[in-house]
Amino acid sequence: MNYSTKVVQVTNVSPSTTSEQMRMLFGFLGIIEELKLFPPDDSPMPVTSRVCFVKFLQHESVGVSQHLTNTVFVDRALIVVPFAEGVFDFMN
Repeated sequence: MNYSTKVVQVTNVSPSTTSEQMRMLFGFLGIIEELKLFPPDDSPMPVTSRVCFVKFLQHESVGVSQHLTNTVFVDRALIVVPFAEGVFDFMN
């Protein structure tokens, strides 16, 4: 399948997961151009769940990364879906 986006949204991320752990996990699937974890690692807010956006260098990594859906990472089953890049401008 050909994806027009290079970005995936990862939900149901454990509150104890760090951006470095996410970078390690998704780095095996392709070169990461940018990664954002919300709330950020240093957030003073109480965190019950995190959302991560991963922007890959190549479109092909999006399809491959979706295979991580339902993979238990830390203590939660991840949900990985393609994300419309036009909406992703907040990263810049």
